Amino acid sequence: MPVTPSYPGVYVEELPSSVRTITTVSTSVTAFVGHTAKGPVDQAVTITSFADFERRFGGLSAGSPLGHSVQQFFLNGGTIAVVVRVVAGAVAASVQLKNSSSDQQNPPAAVLAVSAREPGAWGNGLRVAVDHATPTPDRTFALEVFATGGQPRERFTDLSMDPADPRYVVDVVNSGSSLVSVVHVDPSKKNRPEPTGTLSSAFDADLPEVEGVLKVGFAGDDAEHEIDVPATKAGSLAQLALLVENAVRAVPDPPGSRAFSSTRVRVAGKRLQVVSGAEDPGRVLVLGGPVGTALGFGASSNVTAYALGATEDSGSQGAGQAGADGTAPGPVDLIGNEVRKTGLNALRAVEDVNLLVLPEVCAFPDDENLDKAVAVLAAATRLCQDKRMFLIVDSPASWTTIDDARGELAKLESIRSSHSALYFPHQELFDPVSGRLRAFPPSGAVAGIMARTDSERGVWKAPAGTESRLSGTRALTVPMTDPENGLLNPLGVNCLRSFPVIGPVVWGARTLEGADALASQWKYVPVRRLALMIEESLYRGTKWVVFEPNDEPLWAQIRLNVGAFMHSLFERGAFQGVSSRDAYFVKCDKDTTTQNDVNSGVVNVLVGFAPLKPAEFVIIKIEQLAGQIEV
Repeated sequence: MPVTPSYPGVYVEELPSSVRTITTVSTSVTAFVGHTAKGPVDQAVTITSFADFERRFGGLSAGSPLGHSVQQFFLNGGTIAVVVRVVAGAVAASVQLKNSSSDQQNPPAAVLAVSAREPGAWGNGLRVAVDHATPTPDRTFALEVFATGGQPRERFTDLSMDPADPRYVVDVVNSGSSLVSVVHVDPSKKNRPEPTGTLSSAFDADLPEVEGVLKVGFAGDDAEHEIDVPATKAGSLAQLALLVENAVRAVPDPPGSRAFSSTRVRVAGKRLQVVSGAEDPGRVLVLGGPVGTALGFGASSNVTAYALGATEDSGSQGAGQAGADGTAPGPVDLIGNEVRKTGLNALRAVEDVNLLVLPEVCAFPDDENLDKAVAVLAAATRLCQDKRMFLIVDSPASWTTIDDARGELAKLESIRSSHSALYFPHQELFDPVSGRLRAFPPSGAVAGIMARTDSERGVWKAPAGTESRLSGTRALTVPMTDPENGLLNPLGVNCLRSFPVIGPVVWGARTLEGADALASQWKYVPVRRLALMIEESLYRGTKWVVFEPNDEPLWAQIRLNVGAFMHSLFERGAFQGVSSRDAYFVKCDKDTTTQNDVNSGVVNVLVGFAPLKPAEFVIIKIEQLAGQIEV
């Protein structure tokens, strides 16, 4: 703030610096759009490893190459990816929970609908357990959500069916669960769902003395086990629960099951709740005999856990809907809607995305799919132009020879752009899902190589050459010789080659606009990507200029800040020339911004640079000396 002198002395005033640092934006954050086994639909999710992808999207899938592309991306040097799941006809698993018999509503009716938060068959493995063992057992309940064969992963306690309660089940679960969402079937009714497991009678202060035979079995099974329980007078419900739990756990387990040995007995208000360890959630544990009768276990028995995806009405588990993965997304699904931000257009809401990969578009060997692929690639190209991104295009799987590539390249003429590059052929990888070698699109691996090259050398280095080895690639679907490579390179097709000792590598760095006949200034991938990086960096780094006084002081600051940014790139070897004068220039003065521009609120900044171009053709000239005359 300006200093107002009021007394004789020394005043210190801090002045803002005129230098506003322009930061270099990321260049290798890669977006993958396609079908996955699970995950949020039409939402961009950032991941930093393949383990993240497995945890969030279900890992590799036999029906989609996207998982393998993500794996290849990280295997070849990628560090950050953004995944958008697109589905067609996928269904979320669900189940209906009926009201508690203790709430005195007869006949039982569905009160709570539980659905997997994300569609797909994965939701059929989710289980839900309900118990009334809460601080207020007369009106609240607890909800546990877990996967088949696993320990409970989420638990929500002290839930209420009253919409006015702060612990209303819909609000608490839907805001806190990453696995399920719930719907109150009839908000006017406040009946709780029936607890899972087998319930005893409600006990008063005096607990019954336990002695005799406890019969243990499952409803519908002929096998029934008898356990002799010695005379015991429990001093508390907790001691009584431990007594019953030890008795049931003493029963021999069926082969391959821990139905009895992992049984849990807990106190639910004034009652005991017995939940068996049966893997089948539909099993109903029955406790009888003199001890079971004395404890009142015959009055209420329920499934071990409610199973999402169960379609049959069974006791307190109402009929639900089985989850399904659906079919591979079509062109309409992949393109999505720009207004609703679905499909490809979900990326419009993401700031930092630089590369785009669509491994499913050209993965299937069908000529009919090529026309559909062109429609998707055209929409992807427009998105890349709008967002300053770069599209990595896979060659169609139907291109199994050099002649196929040369003959059908004309079908891709409508999507030729400097914002995209085409790579041929596909790579053969070991598929852990099928246990055999399979052909997969190379775009994920190429994106990983671009990310690795950007990190090690810079975006101005071509992501090709002997340093661009394809990790994990066993072979290429179309081996080619140097002359065959020479047929495709002038057409703007980047070839994948395999050389002795070196192995499979990327052996091309041209954009789809890089055909010799087009004579484009954006012929090479590193030149285009360097320009995109500079454009985006300056776009973000000069926002402070908006609404500043449009005169020479502002122009001088712009020249200073933009010049400092360009000089930093020059020092890192991004441009041609031995001096900064030869490498770049920044102009912003009265010559670029006239008085008419000032009156219109416009400031014009002219930035030029001399890009480095790859040494695509190395010519070595050898001359034989016939002899030398000594002088």
